[in-house]
Amino acid sequence: MEVIVNTSYQGALRAPYQPSSFALVLAGVVAAIRKVGQVLKNRHDAAILAQFDDRMLSDIGLTRSDLHDAYAEPLWRDPTGILAKRARERQVNRPVITLLTPAPALVPNTEHGLAANNWRKRYAL
Repeated sequence: MEVIVNTSYQGALRAPYQPSSFALVLAGVVAAIRKVGQVLKNRHDAAILAQFDDRMLSDIGLTRSDLHDAYAEPLWRDPTGILAKRARERQVNRPVITLLTPAPALVPNTEHGLAANNWRKRYAL
C-alpha cells in the first residue's frame, strides 16, 4: 500500500477572491437603499423635532429657523447634519455665566437660629 502526499503550494499562491461585476452592482444597490432608508428615518426624527415648542428647541440648541433650513435641503440629503452643526455652533459660542455670589448653604447653621448639633431635636418626629 502506497500513500501519495501532495506537496504542491498552488492553492496558497492562488489570487484572492475577485467579486463578479454582478456582486459589485448588487452591493452598490443595497448600499444606496440603506442610505435612502437612513435619510428617511432621520427626516422622520426631524419631523418629531418640529412638534417641540420653542423652549424645548432652545434647550437642545435649535430654533425654528434651523428646522426650516434643514427641511429646505433636497429630499436625498440628511437634515440632521445641519441641525447637529447648528446646535454645536451655538454650544461653542454660548457665553459662560459665572455666579458672583456664593450659593446658600444646604446645612442649617446658627445664623438662622438653629445650632448645628440640635437640628435633630427640632425636626424629630
